[in-house]
Amino acid sequence: MLNNTNNSLCNDAKSQLEAAYTYINVKANIKNILSVPKESLEVSIPVKMDSGDVKIFKGYRVHYDNSRGPYKGGIRFHPGVSLDEVTALSFWMTFKCAVVNIPFGGGKGGVIVDTKSLSKGEIERLSRGYITAVSDFIGPDKDIPAPDVYTNPQIMAWMADQYGILKGVPTPAIITGKPIEFGGSIGRSDATSQGGLYVIDSAVKVLGLDKNKLTVAVQGFGNAGYNIAKLMYNSGYNVVAVSDSNGGIYSDKWFNPEQIMDIKNLSGSVTAAAIGDIKKITNEELLELDVDILIPSALEAQITKDNANNIKAKIILELANGPITHEADKILDKKGIFVIPDILANAGGVTVSYFEWVQNRTGYYWDIDTVHKRLEKIMVASFNDIYSNCNKHDISLRTAAYVLALERITKAIDARMHV
Repeated sequence: MLNNTNNSLCNDAKSQLEAAYTYINVKANIKNILSVPKESLEVSIPVKMDSGDVKIFKGYRVHYDNSRGPYKGGIRFHPGVSLDEVTALSFWMTFKCAVVNIPFGGGKGGVIVDTKSLSKGEIERLSRGYITAVSDFIGPDKDIPAPDVYTNPQIMAWMADQYGILKGVPTPAIITGKPIEFGGSIGRSDATSQGGLYVIDSAVKVLGLDKNKLTVAVQGFGNAGYNIAKLMYNSGYNVVAVSDSNGGIYSDKWFNPEQIMDIKNLSGSVTAAAIGDIKKITNEELLELDVDILIPSALEAQITKDNANNIKAKIILELANGPITHEADKILDKKGIFVIPDILANAGGVTVSYFEWVQNRTGYYWDIDTVHKRLEKIMVASFNDIYSNCNKHDISLRTAAYVLALERITKAIDARMHV
């Protein structure tokens, strides 16, 4: 469990872990170890703005657990970043890496900032300033950051470059999610969505469904949301609704997400595509559409006890981190909705980040077929392991995923510490 916080995200994480303890014998000492992060860092980042004034930004980096390997987790730039949020996300990263059985622990970072109000130069100075502030807290064998909400390959390049400057030697393995030209891995940009596709295909298969007859709604049309919509459309699913921060669109038929993205790039929002058969809807309405598959790929806590009873989708793929609160999760479970949890659904990103780290360490880079084949093997195997646990214990996929992760984490802790 997570202690010393009333934050709802941490409470949800605590509840998810407590549910898994029912199905696996975990020593009291290991429960204590997993109850709190190992260490947290709060930093102040001075940035010279274009106006000449210096503005101070607050940033965080949390190390939750490294029993299975170096800490791994993204850095988000968002006005809502808090220490509680970053702690909860680092907890989820710990279990996500264990679910897909890659040799990383869990970490996370963030800066309280609205990047939409900054120039490109200000974002670069903030990015370099953050790495300068946390440089002794991270390292290619200690903690490997990556992109997250409102950060991208360019920002990762600035950060990796700054770390190399500080250490006096290029260190590409310090950060993943970098541009291809700067040591990034082919297939990393859409890895979260590609992994999500492998998982949803596996779910559709075990449920005996025909993907060509399934309708899909995607909340969030950023990198993850757009790519999962595009991949599913190209794979034969019927994408009928998408949304961004300004609202959404819905069609009784289906549409090509790439065409919608072209319109968004010109107008600033998917809502500009609301013409003819395509109708404008709110984000709240999208979540409650009568579709077969719902994919929340925006921020946390989108489905709560207040709207869970209105959810009509048969399958939910959590491409975002923590989009369903614990209270809502119980309601959806009673409704018989097949929820594929975030710690599996969006683990494609960290899996290919692991591939990138391996390639950086060896200096040998893979082609796209190799990346996709290895990603598919891991995601499908992880889904099958979780689904087996689900049937074995008659529990939800979420609890089954935590049981699987706990088995791996507790064995690592016990082997290292003999607690």
